[in-house]
Amino acid sequence: MEKMLFGLLFFSECLVLSTCLVRHYHFVGQNLTWTEAQKYCREKHTDLATMQNDGEQNQLWNTLSSAGSSSDVWIGLRHEVDWKWSDGFNGTGADYRDWGSGYPIFYSCRYFCVFMYSSSWRDYDCQQSLPFLCYKGSQQNPEYVHVTERMNWSSAQSYCRENFIDLAIMRNDAENQAAQREIPDGYWPWIGLYRDPTFNWSDGSSFLFENWEPATNPLNSMRVICGVSSGSSGKWRFLSCETRLPFVCYSYDSVKKTMVKVKVKVDGSVDLKDPAVQEQLLKQLQDKLKEDGVDGVTLKWKKQKDGEVFHKEDEL
Repeated sequence: MEKMLFGLLFFSECLVLSTCLVRHYHFVGQNLTWTEAQKYCREKHTDLATMQNDGEQNQLWNTLSSAGSSSDVWIGLRHEVDWKWSDGFNGTGADYRDWGSGYPIFYSCRYFCVFMYSSSWRDYDCQQSLPFLCYKGSQQNPEYVHVTERMNWSSAQSYCRENFIDLAIMRNDAENQAAQREIPDGYWPWIGLYRDPTFNWSDGSSFLFENWEPATNPLNSMRVICGVSSGSSGKWRFLSCETRLPFVCYSYDSVKKTMVKVKVKVDGSVDLKDPAVQEQLLKQLQDKLKEDGVDGVTLKWKKQKDGEVFHKEDEL
Protein backbone atom coordinates (compact mmCIF):
# COMPACT_ATOMS: atom_id res chain seq x y z
CA MET A 1 0.00 0.00 0.00
CA GLU A 2 1.43 3.33 -1.02
CA LYS A 3 2.07 6.02 1.58
CA MET A 4 2.57 9.70 0.85
CA LEU A 5 5.33 11.36 2.86
CA PHE A 6 6.69 14.87 2.99
CA GLY A 7 10.29 15.91 3.62
CA LEU A 8 12.00 19.27 3.84
CA LEU A 9 14.98 19.86 1.60
CA PHE A 10 17.62 22.58 1.63
CA PHE A 11 18.32 23.66 -1.94
CA SER A 12 21.52 25.72 -1.95
CA GLU A 13 22.99 27.41 -4.96
CA CYS A 14 26.39 26.94 -3.39
CA LEU A 15 27.84 25.58 -0.16
CA VAL A 16 31.31 26.18 1.25
CA LEU A 17 33.93 24.10 -0.60
CA SER A 18 31.58 23.18 -3.44
CA THR A 19 33.17 23.81 -6.83
CA CYS A 20 30.71 26.49 -7.90
CA LEU A 21 31.78 28.95 -5.20
CA VAL A 22 33.94 31.82 -6.40
CA ARG A 23 36.79 32.85 -4.14
CA HIS A 24 37.57 36.55 -3.82
CA TYR A 25 41.27 37.28 -3.33
CA HIS A 26 42.66 40.14 -1.25
CA PHE A 27 46.25 41.34 -1.57
CA VAL A 28 47.85 42.49 1.69
CA GLY A 29 51.05 44.50 1.35
CA GLN A 30 52.41 43.88 4.87
CA ASN A 31 55.58 41.78 5.08
CA LEU A 32 54.78 38.95 7.50
CA THR A 33 55.95 35.39 8.11
CA TRP A 34 53.69 32.65 6.73
CA THR A 35 52.19 31.92 10.16
CA GLU A 36 51.54 35.61 10.82
CA ALA A 37 49.93 35.96 7.38
CA GLN A 38 47.72 32.92 8.07
CA LYS A 39 46.57 34.45 11.36
CA TYR A 40 45.78 37.78 9.67
CA CYS A 41 43.76 36.12 6.87
CA ARG A 42 41.75 34.01 9.30
CA GLU A 43 40.88 37.07 11.38
CA LYS A 44 40.07 39.44 8.50
CA HIS A 45 38.84 37.12 5.73
CA THR A 46 38.62 33.32 5.44
CA ASP A 47 42.20 32.04 5.08
CA LEU A 48 45.38 32.34 3.05
CA ALA A 49 44.80 31.97 -0.69
CA THR A 50 43.83 28.53 -1.99
CA MET A 51 43.64 27.70 -5.72
CA GLN A 52 41.84 24.63 -7.03
CA ASN A 53 41.82 25.28 -10.80
CA ASP A 54 43.18 27.49 -13.58
CA GLY A 55 40.32 29.96 -13.16
CA GLU A 56 41.17 30.65 -9.53
CA GLN A 57 44.87 30.84 -10.34
CA ASN A 58 44.14 33.45 -13.02
CA GLN A 59 41.93 35.35 -10.60
CA LEU A 60 44.74 35.50 -8.04
CA TRP A 61 47.14 36.72 -10.74
CA ASN A 62 44.67 39.43 -11.74
CA THR A 63 44.38 40.47 -8.09
CA LEU A 64 48.15 40.91 -7.87
CA SER A 65 48.28 42.80 -11.17
CA SER A 66 45.50 45.16 -10.07
CA ALA A 67 47.37 45.83 -6.83
CA GLY A 68 50.55 46.57 -8.76
CA SER A 69 52.43 43.82 -6.93
CA SER A 70 55.40 42.15 -8.63
CA SER A 71 56.91 40.47 -5.56
CA ASP A 72 56.55 36.91 -4.35
CA VAL A 73 53.52 36.50 -2.07
CA TRP A 74 52.54 33.92 0.50
CA ILE A 75 49.69 31.59 -0.43
CA GLY A 76 48.12 28.91 1.75
CA LEU A 77 50.37 26.07 0.60
CA ARG A 78 52.43 24.18 3.18
CA HIS A 79 54.65 21.09 3.01
CA GLU A 80 56.15 18.94 5.76
CA VAL A 81 59.66 17.57 5.14
CA ASP A 82 59.87 14.21 6.90
CA TRP A 83 62.60 11.87 5.62
CA LYS A 84 62.01 8.16 6.35
CA TRP A 85 63.75 4.87 5.73
CA SER A 86 61.97 2.33 3.53
CA ASP A 87 62.15 -0.45 6.14
CA GLY A 88 60.69 1.81 8.84
CA PHE A 89 63.91 2.05 10.87
CA ASN A 90 63.69 4.93 13.37
CA GLY A 91 66.26 3.99 16.01
CA THR A 92 69.69 5.42 16.75
CA GLY A 93 71.22 6.71 13.53
CA ALA A 94 67.92 7.03 11.66
CA ASP A 95 68.65 10.73 11.17
CA TYR A 96 72.08 10.11 9.59
CA ARG A 97 72.49 11.98 6.28
CA ASP A 98 75.31 12.46 3.78
CA TRP A 99 73.88 15.13 1.50
CA GLY A 100 75.96 16.49 -1.34
CA SER A 101 76.71 20.20 -1.38
CA GLY A 102 73.49 22.17 -1.89
CA TYR A 103 71.21 19.14 -1.49
CA PRO A 104 68.40 18.32 -0.97
CA ILE A 105 67.09 20.71 -3.62
CA PHE A 106 63.48 19.49 -4.23
CA TYR A 107 63.54 20.57 -7.88
CA SER A 108 60.16 21.53 -9.36
CA CYS A 109 58.51 20.06 -6.24
CA ARG A 110 59.08 16.52 -7.56
CA TYR A 111 62.06 15.10 -5.67
CA PHE A 112 60.99 12.71 -2.90
CA CYS A 113 63.54 9.87 -3.14
CA VAL A 114 67.30 9.62 -2.61
CA PHE A 115 70.18 8.10 -4.57
CA MET A 116 73.93 7.90 -4.01
CA TYR A 117 75.94 10.08 -6.35
CA SER A 118 79.68 9.47 -6.12
CA SER A 119 80.37 9.76 -2.39
CA SER A 120 77.26 11.70 -1.34
CA TRP A 121 73.46 11.64 -1.48
CA ARG A 122 71.04 13.58 -3.65
CA ASP A 123 67.25 13.80 -3.82
CA TYR A 124 65.60 12.97 -7.16
CA ASP A 125 62.35 12.19 -8.96
CA CYS A 126 61.10 8.80 -7.69
CA GLN A 127 59.74 7.91 -11.15
CA GLN A 128 63.16 7.93 -12.78
CA SER A 129 64.86 4.59 -13.48
CA LEU A 130 68.15 4.00 -11.65
CA PRO A 131 70.11 1.01 -10.36
CA PHE A 132 69.64 0.47 -6.65
CA LEU A 133 71.20 -0.77 -3.44
CA CYS A 134 69.49 -3.40 -1.27
CA TYR A 135 70.57 -4.80 2.06
CA LYS A 136 70.49 -8.29 3.57
CA GLY A 137 71.38 -9.57 7.01
CA SER A 138 69.70 -7.33 9.60
CA GLN A 139 69.13 -3.68 10.44
CA GLN A 140 71.86 -3.89 13.07
CA ASN A 141 74.34 -5.59 10.74
CA PRO A 142 73.39 -4.80 7.13
CA GLU A 143 75.20 -6.26 4.12
CA TYR A 144 74.79 -4.32 0.90
CA VAL A 145 73.91 -5.69 -2.53
CA HIS A 146 74.09 -3.55 -5.66
CA VAL A 147 71.53 -4.31 -8.41
CA THR A 148 72.44 -2.93 -11.85
CA GLU A 149 68.96 -3.33 -13.34
CA ARG A 150 67.27 0.07 -13.59
CA MET A 151 63.91 0.64 -11.90
CA ASN A 152 61.95 3.49 -10.40
CA TRP A 153 62.20 3.82 -6.62
CA SER A 154 58.97 1.98 -5.84
CA SER A 155 59.83 -0.98 -8.09
CA ALA A 156 63.32 -1.10 -6.62
CA GLN A 157 61.78 -1.21 -3.15
CA SER A 158 59.58 -4.15 -4.14
CA TYR A 159 62.52 -6.00 -5.67
CA CYS A 160 64.65 -5.59 -2.55
CA ARG A 161 61.82 -6.74 -0.29
CA GLU A 162 61.19 -9.82 -2.41
CA ASN A 163 64.85 -10.87 -2.77
CA PHE A 164 66.64 -9.40 0.25
CA ILE A 165 65.42 -7.29 3.19
CA ASP A 166 64.75 -3.82 1.80
CA LEU A 167 66.38 -0.87 0.11
CA ALA A 168 69.65 0.09 1.79
CA ILE A 169 69.77 1.96 5.10
CA MET A 170 72.92 3.70 6.37
CA ARG A 171 73.10 4.79 10.01
CA ASN A 172 76.65 6.13 10.20
CA ASP A 173 79.81 6.85 8.23
CA ALA A 174 81.04 3.27 8.47
CA GLU A 175 77.87 1.82 6.93
CA ASN A 176 77.78 4.58 4.32
CA GLN A 177 81.35 3.77 3.26
CA ALA A 178 80.59 0.03 3.22
CA ALA A 179 77.65 0.71 0.90
CA GLN A 180 79.79 2.86 -1.40
CA ARG A 181 82.32 0.02 -1.80
CA GLU A 182 79.60 -2.15 -3.35
CA ILE A 183 78.77 0.36 -6.08
CA PRO A 184 80.63 -0.05 -9.40
CA ASP A 185 82.12 3.04 -10.99
CA GLY A 186 79.60 5.09 -12.95
CA TYR A 187 76.52 3.78 -11.13
CA TRP A 188 74.23 6.01 -9.05
CA PRO A 189 71.80 3.76 -7.15
CA TRP A 190 68.62 4.40 -5.19
CA ILE A 191 68.83 3.92 -1.43
CA GLY A 192 65.98 3.53 1.09
CA LEU A 193 65.58 7.18 2.11
CA TYR A 194 62.36 8.89 0.95
CA ARG A 195 59.59 11.22 2.08
CA ASP A 196 55.86 11.48 1.42
CA PRO A 197 54.72 13.58 -1.59
CA THR A 198 51.97 15.38 0.29
CA PHE A 199 51.03 19.06 0.16
CA ASN A 200 48.49 20.84 2.35
CA TRP A 201 46.34 23.94 2.03
CA SER A 202 45.94 26.14 5.09
CA ASP A 203 42.13 25.88 4.96
CA GLY A 204 42.18 22.06 4.79
CA SER A 205 41.10 21.87 1.13
CA SER A 206 42.17 18.83 -0.87
CA PHE A 207 45.23 19.32 -3.05
CA LEU A 208 43.67 19.00 -6.53
CA PHE A 209 45.56 21.49 -8.71
CA GLU A 210 49.27 22.10 -9.35
CA ASN A 211 51.07 25.13 -10.74
CA TRP A 212 54.74 24.50 -9.96
CA GLU A 213 57.59 26.72 -11.04
CA PRO A 214 60.48 24.70 -12.55
CA ALA A 215 62.93 25.80 -9.87
CA THR A 216 64.88 24.43 -6.93
CA ASN A 217 63.32 24.64 -3.50
CA PRO A 218 66.18 24.56 -0.97
CA LEU A 219 65.29 22.34 1.98
CA ASN A 220 68.48 22.28 4.07
CA SER A 221 67.39 21.02 7.50
CA MET A 222 63.91 22.60 7.46
CA ARG A 223 61.05 20.41 8.63
CA VAL A 224 58.29 22.64 7.21
CA ILE A 225 58.33 24.85 4.11
CA CYS A 226 55.68 27.27 2.91
CA GLY A 227 54.35 28.19 -0.52
CA VAL A 228 54.71 31.41 -2.48
CA SER A 229 53.26 32.52 -5.78
CA SER A 230 56.00 34.01 -7.95
CA GLY A 231 55.66 37.69 -8.69
CA SER A 232 57.03 37.17 -12.20
CA SER A 233 55.15 34.07 -13.35
CA GLY A 234 52.40 33.33 -10.81
CA LYS A 235 53.75 29.79 -10.44
CA TRP A 236 54.43 28.23 -7.05
CA ARG A 237 57.55 27.31 -5.14
CA PHE A 238 58.58 26.97 -1.49
CA LEU A 239 60.58 29.12 0.92
CA SER A 240 61.38 29.12 4.61
CA CYS A 241 58.16 29.93 6.48
CA GLU A 242 60.06 32.59 8.45
CA THR A 243 60.66 34.71 5.34
CA ARG A 244 58.73 38.00 5.53
CA LEU A 245 56.57 38.63 2.47
CA PRO A 246 53.28 40.24 1.42
CA PHE A 247 50.45 37.75 1.02
CA VAL A 248 47.04 37.01 -0.45
CA CYS A 249 43.92 36.08 1.54
CA TYR A 250 40.60 34.84 0.21
CA SER A 251 36.95 35.06 1.16
CA TYR A 252 33.79 33.45 -0.25
CA ASP A 253 30.66 34.88 -1.78
CA SER A 254 27.60 34.74 0.46
CA VAL A 255 25.66 31.49 0.18
CA LYS A 256 22.11 31.48 -1.13
CA LYS A 257 19.86 28.81 0.37
CA THR A 258 16.29 27.84 -0.42
CA MET A 259 14.12 25.38 1.49
CA VAL A 260 11.55 23.36 -0.46
CA LYS A 261 9.03 20.67 0.49
CA VAL A 262 9.34 17.32 -1.24
CA LYS A 263 6.51 14.77 -1.58
CA VAL A 264 7.61 11.12 -1.90
CA LYS A 265 5.55 8.01 -2.68
CA VAL A 266 6.90 4.77 -1.20
CA ASP A 267 5.76 1.23 -0.55
CA GLY A 268 5.96 -0.56 2.77
CA SER A 269 9.41 -2.08 2.11
CA VAL A 270 11.19 1.29 2.05
CA ASP A 271 12.39 2.79 5.33
CA LEU A 272 12.74 6.54 4.85
CA LYS A 273 14.39 6.82 8.26
CA ASP A 274 17.37 4.88 6.87
CA PRO A 275 20.23 7.35 6.18
CA ALA A 276 21.28 5.26 3.16
CA VAL A 277 17.80 5.63 1.65
CA GLN A 278 17.83 9.37 2.28
CA GLU A 279 21.26 9.65 0.68
CA GLN A 280 20.08 7.70 -2.38
CA LEU A 281 17.09 10.02 -2.77
CA LEU A 282 19.40 13.04 -2.68
CA LYS A 283 21.56 11.47 -5.38
CA GLN A 284 18.54 10.83 -7.60
CA LEU A 285 17.34 14.40 -7.14
CA GLN A 286 20.82 15.74 -7.90
CA ASP A 287 21.03 13.62 -11.07
CA LYS A 288 17.60 14.84 -12.16
CA LEU A 289 18.62 18.47 -11.70
CA LYS A 290 21.72 17.90 -13.84
CA GLU A 291 19.59 16.29 -16.56
CA ASP A 292 17.47 19.43 -16.57
CA GLY A 293 20.56 21.63 -16.92
CA VAL A 294 20.71 22.77 -13.29
CA ASP A 295 24.26 22.33 -12.00
CA GLY A 296 26.42 23.76 -9.21
CA VAL A 297 23.95 23.10 -6.41
CA THR A 298 24.21 21.11 -3.20
CA LEU A 299 21.22 19.33 -1.64
CA LYS A 300 20.79 18.50 2.04
CA TRP A 301 17.86 17.15 4.05
CA LYS A 302 16.63 19.30 6.94
CA LYS A 303 15.54 17.53 10.09
CA GLN A 304 12.29 18.77 11.60
CA LYS A 305 11.68 19.58 15.28
CA ASP A 306 11.27 15.94 16.27
CA GLY A 307 14.54 15.01 14.55
CA GLU A 308 12.87 13.27 11.61
CA VAL A 309 13.10 14.23 7.95
CA PHE A 310 9.88 12.62 6.67
CA HIS A 311 6.32 12.49 8.00
CA LYS A 312 3.18 10.82 6.63
CA GLU A 313 0.91 13.26 4.86
CA ASP A 314 -1.94 12.79 7.34
CA GLU A 315 0.37 13.69 10.25
CA LEU A 316 1.10 17.21 8.94
